[in-house]
Amino acid sequence: MKLHEYQSKELLAKYGVPVASGDVTSDASEVKAIADKLGGNVVVKAQVLMGGRGKAGGVKLFTSSDEAAAFAKDLIGKKLVSIQNPAGMVVEKVLVTETIDIAEEYYLSVLLDRGLQKNVVMISKEGGMEIEEVAEHNPDAIVKLVVDPSWGLSDFEIRAAVAKANIPKQAAGQMVQMIKKLVKVYEENDADMIEINPCALTPDGKLIAADAKVSIDENALYRHPNYEETSSDAADDPIEAEAVRRGIAYVNLGGEIGIMANGAGLTMQSLDEVNAAGGKPANFLDVGGGAKAERVKSCVELILMDKNVKGLLINIFGGITKVDEVAKGVLEAFSQMDVTIPVVARIEGTNVEEGRRILAGSQIIPAATVQEAAKTICELAYK
Repeated sequence: MKLHEYQSKELLAKYGVPVASGDVTSDASEVKAIADKLGGNVVVKAQVLMGGRGKAGGVKLFTSSDEAAAFAKDLIGKKLVSIQNPAGMVVEKVLVTETIDIAEEYYLSVLLDRGLQKNVVMISKEGGMEIEEVAEHNPDAIVKLVVDPSWGLSDFEIRAAVAKANIPKQAAGQMVQMIKKLVKVYEENDADMIEINPCALTPDGKLIAADAKVSIDENALYRHPNYEETSSDAADDPIEAEAVRRGIAYVNLGGEIGIMANGAGLTMQSLDEVNAAGGKPANFLDVGGGAKAERVKSCVELILMDKNVKGLLINIFGGITKVDEVAKGVLEAFSQMDVTIPVVARIEGTNVEEGRRILAGSQIIPAATVQEAAKTICELAYK
């Protein structure tokens, strides 16, 4: 789960990581007072969890408090759209921080390397640009330092990695200390990614986290209730954000065949069968065990929010989940929505006969197997 920039910086500051002074607000009338307090030379940043917010017009520098306030007034409530997030996100808060004079920009992160199954520190002298671009054009500019899960990192290892990254002497010592603090933040807050880009060296030789991104492991959110409100808007995709609010396991996959199944394994099988039948899954959606009609209805609504969906595959094997409850929920959803796409359902398990009776005569096409259901929905959706 991604944190907003202001939350990320607040967290880092608690551990002694230097960050730019500033404040966050959802009230445009407060921006001038914040900017005046910072001396007028400020940067106003939209607090939305999306990439490309700068190019979308969500970040701007000012030398006047009045101009900063006017910009914030126009920005709050505005929807920003970027290449990374074409659906756009509405700006509800802005972060106003002091402008930092930057002599050099570096890159620094701590993240989970799933291949190594270990945490890794990444350092690069080429900050200020996407790390993927650096990796593509100059991979030798990235130094990776693997964190031993038993012993952690030794000072000599960090110093060696910083030297290998060619961080200049005036910043090297500060970089070593910052890495130690970041690893501590990472471990103590169940993070799965911390990124500082740029990690800025000022003309007077101070190293500052000019920008910061922190992502918390969603499975550990119960240990961090202070971030629960953020979880509902942590998704880049607005439908995924709505799924979080509804408590539904949903991932937008960008295809055309909507999929609803119960259980992660059965949902993954449904994705595979749709692919095998020549279709592209629009989503992963696990309705969960013991799903009642109201939840099923909510799941169907969620899938149909995606305007790219051309067909819906329902794959239910009822154990804890009763098939008749699923059938009731689907019909209830359809009765309140204008569903014009084809729908194919494979249902088996507890109360299956009652479920089939409920669906009989509806627009839902029955299928005996998952393979048949996938083949049928793809034929209907792409004809």
